[in-house]
Amino acid sequence: MAEKAEKQSFFARIGKFFRDQKSEVKKIVWPSKKQVLNNTAIVLVAVVIFAVAVGVFDWVVGLIVRLLIGA
Repeated sequence: MAEKAEKQSFFARIGKFFRDQKSEVKKIVWPSKKQVLNNTAIVLVAVVIFAVAVGVFDWVVGLIVRLLIGA
C-alpha cells in the first residue's frame, strides 16, 4: 500500500491534496451572526476588565515603589 503512494506522480498528489482540502472545508460549521456578536462582546468585556485590573495593580505597585524609594 505504501509503495502505491510513493509511485503516484507529483501532480496526482497535489490533486489529491486539494480534493481532500475541499472535502474538509465542506465540514466547517460557521457560527451564526448572533454567536459572533455575543462572543465578541464577551471578549471585549474580558479585555476591559483585565486592562483595569492590570492598571490598578500597576498603580498600586508604583505607589509602593515610590514610598519605598522616597521619591
